[in-house]
Amino acid sequence: MNGGPSGFNNAPVTKTFVIASALFTVFFGIQGRSFKLGLSYQDIFTKLSIWKLITSVFAFSSTPELMFGLYLLYYFRVFERQIGSNKYSVFILFSVMASFLFEVMAVAILKDPTSNLLTSGPYGLIFASFVPFFFDIPVSTWFRIFGVRFSNKSFIYLAGLQLLLSSWKRSLLPGICGILAGSLYRLNVFRIRKAKFPEFITSFFSRLSWPSIGNPPTTPARNLAGNVPSYTTRQVEAKPIHPQLHLQP
Repeated sequence: MNGGPSGFNNAPVTKTFVIASALFTVFFGIQGRSFKLGLSYQDIFTKLSIWKLITSVFAFSSTPELMFGLYLLYYFRVFERQIGSNKYSVFILFSVMASFLFEVMAVAILKDPTSNLLTSGPYGLIFASFVPFFFDIPVSTWFRIFGVRFSNKSFIYLAGLQLLLSSWKRSLLPGICGILAGSLYRLNVFRIRKAKFPEFITSFFSRLSWPSIGNPPTTPARNLAGNVPSYTTRQVEAKPIHPQLHLQP
């Protein structure tokens, strides 16, 4: 499914987040510490492991989760293009914090000190993004595969389902918390959809995110629903050529 212009044009915050997530995951994977990622009851309530709290926002605990997670983060850059980098930064912060609070409440209720209850990765942001994806992105095409009906949004839902069930209960819980966080943002709790950061913060991400190779600096205006380029800016002028015949008497 097309998510708009290729690359990270007009999506510097998404690009920074994707790069950070990939680097954190690769770093812990090379060190062989991926299995230590994730949050448990002790990490939150007993010994308060700060480094785990930070890395759990970015680093995935396995390669398949990384692949599906980055694919979804890359696709959801359409929302940054739709509402702007400033408001999208607010959406990221709100989704991460709200989903984390829901996760803390869930861990406190389950109270299982023997295992990591929560897998690592930006599940809160990814599954919060499915809320505007469901409500704001319309279906543009339908097709059938072996008699089963699919839409152009089906593959995004399938990728999300794969990520949601990748670690079973450990990934299911953060995914549900992310959907709840996205629902709160959708309901405009505390008028969060009106909030903005100071402009220097988003301009910082624009400078931090280097230009994509091979992509033009500007992109034509596109419709978010169908991603149809505006052809009103294109004018093709063709002048007919009429050969002149000179007849000699």
